[in-house]
Amino acid sequence: MNIVIFGAGGRAGRQAVAEARRRGHQVTAVVRDPARHRDLTDARIVAGDVLDAASVEEAAGGQDAAISAAADLAVPPHDFFTASSRALTTGLAKAGVRRLVVVGLASILPGASGAPLMDEPGYPNEYRSFFLGHAAGLEELRAGDLDWAYVAPAGDFDHDGGRTGRYRVADHGDPASRITYADFAIALLDEVEAPRHHQAAVSIREA
Repeated sequence: MNIVIFGAGGRAGRQAVAEARRRGHQVTAVVRDPARHRDLTDARIVAGDVLDAASVEEAAGGQDAAISAAADLAVPPHDFFTASSRALTTGLAKAGVRRLVVVGLASILPGASGAPLMDEPGYPNEYRSFFLGHAAGLEELRAGDLDWAYVAPAGDFDHDGGRTGRYRVADHGDPASRITYADFAIALLDEVEAPRHHQAAVSIREA
């Protein structure tokens, strides 16, 4: 397949590029400044702006599917995630790309109580504005008609672990759960290749 990956320079994006290439796919890696990411040697690197629908459309031309791992902490979270969801929905549709897999956030998905993790007692909320930004971006995806999956760790990323080759879909979010970026990338590519979840938000945890 031809897969375009937005936010390819970040931790999740880099692992998605590596996993896609491991499977033999052709990858277009979209970053803001290609000069800063010359080490992404196994992909075609292009400059792009995930907040701009025309830029998304240009980067996605001729692609079969898209992954977005994009984030920008310099932009207010609500503004970034709503604008990026709108730009992706519009730009990918114009480019003829129907499948989008988005790297999500556990905090906004249901916990054991059924409420979002961020609303469960004792959940740390010092980054609540970031959580709410993600939630607003997810609502923008739901308002569109792309075939999308919002895939989040059940808890958080294990920043030090490597690739085990295993993961499982969690019944609900769990703050104690951890998954490595490499194993999370396997889940992302599985959703691209053989979608099991259409227009759905799912939690992924280590097997």
